[in-house]
Amino acid sequence: MVNKQKQTVAITTLGCKINQFESAAMAETLGKEGFSIVPFDGAADIYVINTCTVTSKTDAESRRLIRRASRQNPSAKIVVTGCYAQVAFEELQDMPGVNLILGNSEKKGIAEMLKDLGENQRVLVSDISRELNERGTRLESFAEHTRAFLQVQNGCDAFCSYCIVPYARGRSRSVSLEEALAGIRTFAERGFKEVVLTGIHLGAYGLDLNPPLSLLDLLNAAEKERLVERIRIGSVEPTEVSDALISFLAKSATVCPHLHIPLQSGHDRVLKAMNRNYSTADFRSVMEKLDTDLPSICIGTDIITGFPGETDDEFQDGYRFLESLPLAYFHVFPFSPRSGTPAATMEGHVHSSVIKERAKALRKLSEEKKKSFYRSFIGEKLQVLVQTREGDLLKGLSRNYIPVFMEGDDDLLKTEQLVRITGVEREKVTGEVISSAP
Repeated sequence: MVNKQKQTVAITTLGCKINQFESAAMAETLGKEGFSIVPFDGAADIYVINTCTVTSKTDAESRRLIRRASRQNPSAKIVVTGCYAQVAFEELQDMPGVNLILGNSEKKGIAEMLKDLGENQRVLVSDISRELNERGTRLESFAEHTRAFLQVQNGCDAFCSYCIVPYARGRSRSVSLEEALAGIRTFAERGFKEVVLTGIHLGAYGLDLNPPLSLLDLLNAAEKERLVERIRIGSVEPTEVSDALISFLAKSATVCPHLHIPLQSGHDRVLKAMNRNYSTADFRSVMEKLDTDLPSICIGTDIITGFPGETDDEFQDGYRFLESLPLAYFHVFPFSPRSGTPAATMEGHVHSSVIKERAKALRKLSEEKKKSFYRSFIGEKLQVLVQTREGDLLKGLSRNYIPVFMEGDDDLLKTEQLVRITGVEREKVTGEVISSAP
């Protein structure tokens, strides 16, 4: 009989940074419990697929990965967890080889469950809407050597009409301020220079705690203690970028001048149909204030194109709106109906070929915006965290999210350097090291 303490486990992840964080936490826990973590593309005793369910396409990709694992080792045990397992475990029960199905709450106890895998299929998926508290997930290492992701919030109460996430992740829940600060501290003690705070709805951090707190309270506390050299914020909603947050960012020595603020549509009628609680005028106001108070800030956004009922005129209006904003990049998402959401049953679905063309146009605009943003820093000096070597050059990331290539010795790795930006060729930004950053 195979010694379970020596069993090999392969983990693959679909979807967001939260899933990536949770997969890293599972791998670390399983390693401590005596399992051997191996690559997913080879043979393993146990395969873990941490799924996403944002669209029907991601559901299909999850099923494809299950079949692939079964082919790689027909005798392996297959464990499926994540958002697809949470909302549609019935679809997974009939798939050959699936031994264990875990909901998003249950995945935190995966180590004990893998020690006791039997031959009979088990489904452990609780009603996540009943989860009122978020248990902090302690993680001591990360795949990157310089930057680590820390989950401080889970769930969402927004219920946008296109989104299944509130059903897959439950209500908005925050880890305590003490746990969040301890997580940052742990990464800093292990040599990480930057911690990225993430959440399903990060801007709602702290609202559910007693007494209520805010994301700004967390940032202020981390800044006061100077726990780590750099903190980066994940995605925040337009309505959550307050004047107080902007003022804090403008003065902060720790929090990076980089925000990802989802817009989703550049037309007010479409925003209303999406159940987004702001207007394009509100969004423009936030962008302009950020651009004025933090002239070096990098602002990214998300755009869904081809939402049901979106006309050609509405798309063009939205395109021009995006064109006029001080944005550095977009993530473009062609609309894909997700069963169980209001948008899936709305009238006026846009033909796939039209959606494809609109997405192409938006991605081209995003590339133009990115190049323009990069070029605006030629001749400027930026603080760059040197992360890796790629060929003859070192590669790092500036505080305002610009990847920079430069010459230098390996002793610069994992350090922050002051770098003068010398040029931009296509999307490759080059610079020269001036001196160690203050």
